[in-house]
Amino acid sequence: MALLITNECINCDMCLPECPNTAISEGKKVYEIDPERCTECVGFYEAPTCMAVCPINCIEPDPAHIEDQTELMQKFKALNIV
Repeated sequence: MALLITNECINCDMCLPECPNTAISEGKKVYEIDPERCTECVGFYEAPTCMAVCPINCIEPDPAHIEDQTELMQKFKALNIV
């Protein structure tokens, strides 16, 4: 499933450069994750890098965008066609 950044975000800018799919952007109040681009780093890393660098743990699974590993890999392939 895609991830989301909660309202607890302090806009520290740690997650933005970590996303290999450029799914993270500045929102009106907090950073936001585009569910169409988020693969939870499937295809790149073992675990989501944005979650690993977040100092306040405000990134969590998005219940509105449930996807399994196969779907995330398909999304990764579609986003990274060479």
